[in-house]
Amino acid sequence: MGFASQVRELTRADHRVAQNGTYFDDLLAGRLDRSGYAALFEQLYFVYQTLEEAAEAMRDDPVAGPFVVDELHRLPRITADLAFLHGPDWADRIAPSEATQQYQTRLREVAFTWPAGFVAHHYTRYLGDLSGGQVMVRALRQSFGFDEEGVRFFLFPGLEARTFKQHYRELLDAVPWDEVERQRFLDEVSWAYRLNTAMLDEVGRAVPRSSAA
Repeated sequence: MGFASQVRELTRADHRVAQNGTYFDDLLAGRLDRSGYAALFEQLYFVYQTLEEAAEAMRDDPVAGPFVVDELHRLPRITADLAFLHGPDWADRIAPSEATQQYQTRLREVAFTWPAGFVAHHYTRYLGDLSGGQVMVRALRQSFGFDEEGVRFFLFPGLEARTFKQHYRELLDAVPWDEVERQRFLDEVSWAYRLNTAMLDEVGRAVPRSSAA
């Protein structure tokens, strides 16, 4: 079994917990209005701002650098979605929640100077976005009538998902880490999933549900 397959198997439980939060259940079921949907991007903006700053710091690293692919970057697309959902004053209307600040703190601790730490957070965010994007786009178009505006975050022009994910797995299989470093990476992947879960849970508690759903 290659390392990429090991990562998937050994972090499956953390991934499952991250997927089982109520926020996305409510969103996909049509129980959230546009402001409840926008609340997701209000927090992801800060996460990706920090992660994509780390990507620039890691771009020339011999191990982490190949994972930095500009077509993956979400921050410009989050900005476009927030401008569509909130209007031109969107930046004045958002602030990181407590869980998001904790997420950012961890990214600053590990993703700017530790290659395996950067890749751990990169893996949990971008591969999840790429894998779930098409499902989300279909559901959101049905719920809100969006075309491209409002769902840019979930669209990856220039990337073919299946081909890119295979390339990503090949990069993981080729990392030169010893067993100790691979275990540290796996621990950080689990930690990244928990941080994401905490952020989504906090968003889910804060947004109102539609009484008509």
